[in-house]
Amino acid sequence: MEFSAQQIAELVGGTVEGDAQRKVGTFAKIEEAGPHDLSFLANLKYAHHLYSTGAGVILIGNDFKPEQPVNATLIRVADPYSTLAMLMRMADELSRPRLSGITEQPSFVAEGVAVPADAYIGAFAYVGAGASLGAGVQIHPQAYIGPGVTIGEGTIIYPGAKIYHGCRIGARCIIHAGAVIGADGFGFAPMADGTYSKIPQMGCVEIADDVEIGANTTIDRATMGATVVGRGSKLDNLIQIAHNVEVGTDTVMAAQAGVAGSAKIGSGCMIGGQVGIAGHIKIGDHVSLGAQSGVHASIADGNTLMGTPAVDARKFMRISAYNNRLGDIFARVKEIEKELKNQSSK
Repeated sequence: MEFSAQQIAELVGGTVEGDAQRKVGTFAKIEEAGPHDLSFLANLKYAHHLYSTGAGVILIGNDFKPEQPVNATLIRVADPYSTLAMLMRMADELSRPRLSGITEQPSFVAEGVAVPADAYIGAFAYVGAGASLGAGVQIHPQAYIGPGVTIGEGTIIYPGAKIYHGCRIGARCIIHAGAVIGADGFGFAPMADGTYSKIPQMGCVEIADDVEIGANTTIDRATMGATVVGRGSKLDNLIQIAHNVEVGTDTVMAAQAGVAGSAKIGSGCMIGGQVGIAGHIKIGDHVSLGAQSGVHASIADGNTLMGTPAVDARKFMRISAYNNRLGDIFARVKEIEKELKNQSSK
């Protein structure tokens, strides 16, 4: 399926510069694109590719001024990156097969569970007693939906995902393959004889609307109450969210991050890969944590931290610069000691 630059511009509210009838049908990075590809320029450090790219159409910012002639047709928009994301979502929806009104066999749906006419339940999927499925839900093969689970309309559960009993999933969520929602939290009481007694995890997990959960991510059920992931938050692959954690709205978290029990993370936060967050602390709104940060204390709103233990990002950069110079500093100290020793021996 192909679209002209003019059609794309009308769709995204952009302005065409160049051949408005030039057609593209695929997406590509600016340095790799060909004449039938749509690309974009959002980061100015890649601007040099604009003059050599083979792309047919390129999304650029309204304020960008090319320094050389450009062969591609340009579409000026306010935000090239978000515009590209919107177009890719549209293209994905058009090209993706729509699975609806299908119940593949063998699969199991407990007696009394109402399956909407436009829902999809794949082969070997399991839907337990008392589950509630919203309109347009897609449950892919080998997914497990436990008893009493609620899934909102338009949510997609990909193959092999597991949702334990009593958990609540909002509308338009995406839960990727291998994710586990509602396994027991890590709760054990030390006994006098040195053994550990399991503390029943009697709460649940609540996932709000428009949340995406990556492959093999785990979100533990609460000891009491609920482990909560707020509306619009996006969790990458291989993340651990422990019992009774609360994640606010529109927070993003990269792969291999881990959050210990009862921590509270605010809204609009950006958490890098392999970040570790200790239990029972509070991360404010709009906090950014650099990759591999170790967070052991609460953080106020709007801060950017890096390192282990996490400190202000600017301080971390200074410390890193000092660390890189330690070898030279030690060598200089040895020279000074040698000079002083020579002077004292005269």
